[in-house]
Amino acid sequence: MVARALKSIYNGERGDRMIWFIIIALGMVSLLAVYSSSMGLAFKNNSTAHLYLLQHFLILSVGFVIIYIVSLMNHIKFSTIGVALMILAVLLLVYTLFFGSSINGASRWIRIPIINITFQTSDFAKLALVIYLARILTTKQEKIKDFKAAFVPILFPVAIVCFLIAPFNLSTAMLIFLTSMVMMFIGRVRVKFMAGLAAMGVGMLGLLYILWWFFPNHVRVQTWSNRIQDFMANGDGSFQNVQAKIAIANGGFFGAGVGDGGHLRFLPSAYADFIYASICEEYGVFGGAIILILFVWFFIRVVVLVAKSPKTFGTLLAIGLALLITVQALTNMAVSVHLLPVTGLTLPLVSKGGTSLIFTSIALGMILSVSRYVEKSTKSAIKETNKNEAVVSENDEVNVTEAVPPFDIAYVVDDTKKGTNIV
Repeated sequence: MVARALKSIYNGERGDRMIWFIIIALGMVSLLAVYSSSMGLAFKNNSTAHLYLLQHFLILSVGFVIIYIVSLMNHIKFSTIGVALMILAVLLLVYTLFFGSSINGASRWIRIPIINITFQTSDFAKLALVIYLARILTTKQEKIKDFKAAFVPILFPVAIVCFLIAPFNLSTAMLIFLTSMVMMFIGRVRVKFMAGLAAMGVGMLGLLYILWWFFPNHVRVQTWSNRIQDFMANGDGSFQNVQAKIAIANGGFFGAGVGDGGHLRFLPSAYADFIYASICEEYGVFGGAIILILFVWFFIRVVVLVAKSPKTFGTLLAIGLALLITVQALTNMAVSVHLLPVTGLTLPLVSKGGTSLIFTSIALGMILSVSRYVEKSTKSAIKETNKNEAVVSENDEVNVTEAVPPFDIAYVVDDTKKGTNIV
């Protein structure tokens, strides 16, 4: 069964082969990186890195199965559940805000009873909002310039989702907001409407600051302030930034080698938020550049594919999901090399994770579903064109005696005389 699945992927029957190659390559890097970077965590918890490797391998395997299954689905079906997913996402975010499990001072998770597994509701909300926006922007194209008929149904979901996520996870809220703005631009929303939404976003930050004075335990303004101050005022950055830069410097150009990253045990969250720094230590600048190229290549490939898509929904869905993944990846890398303040965003499909990896897998499966449809449409169009050309060539009989003579003369047909006049 596995061999059959791999053969179908190779033949391009399960989506774009280049995207599959990038996904598999990132998955292989992830296994090696998580194994090495988990050694410090294993020592801290009196465990072994092999246990964390096994856990990550199982989750990654489940993720690949999900990618494969979702890629087989018709992506148009996601549009039919877009509104329901949006409503569920808002309800989960409200529940998380007041009753969520707090980890590292942030209430971002919901603990599922019985199985005792936590998942970050913002990961679900990201997918739900992109699907919803792709649906609304598609169905409202005829009225897209109208504020009340088209923009209001877009405005409120984006504002509500970002406002509910921002208090404990500002970086994710900003990622969602940026993705939404790009999707609206592609969906032909008026620029002045988008400018108004951007102004509302700035006002929302001010409102969160006011709420912090009254509910300091529910808004992480102090954390944001400290991180920005460390980035702007402190030349070396925070403790995390300093350790990440030391790890990258130790790697040099070609790296210290797999399992030989000696500084990983000092690097906080080396298996999650700062896994890019651990990759650079073991594989050097060369390895880090490969990761960067893979993510950029992934985004470019998605853009090239959806440019051929005859359906607006598929185009917006794939672009929105690709933006979420790529911008998050670039942000994670920028934090590791101290180009941005610490955000807490992981490296998609590479960092050690649970439900976050699962939701990333669902997004990748949706993108592959769109690519599968685009490739089928392209092949059908080529076949139809070839068929029409063959019919034309069979029926088109040319009278050689009536052909244009080999000298430069223009012919004008005179219907009244039913003849040909030379001009």
